[in-house]
Amino acid sequence: MIRRTTNSGPSEGGQLALPFAPKPSLAVPPIEPFTVRIGEAMRITGLRRSKLYELIASGDIEVVKIGRCSLVVVASLRALIEQARSRTL
Repeated sequence: MIRRTTNSGPSEGGQLALPFAPKPSLAVPPIEPFTVRIGEAMRITGLRRSKLYELIASGDIEVVKIGRCSLVVVASLRALIEQARSRTL
């Protein structure tokens, strides 16, 4: 059921309201993916495509092949970045 919030008619700019207060939304944390495609790996790391393929060939980045799709394991990207950070410190 919808009720008017004022006694004025629709031509006078009265607003319609629900008879109950909206429930507060529960914050759901975003789901982090296990794998990403090459293009997304480039975007999140800032590396060029050729550099990513070099790191894949050397075994520094883990890739899972499903059909023709190459999926980069996000944990291996994190490990690579953490390893590079620890060398610079």
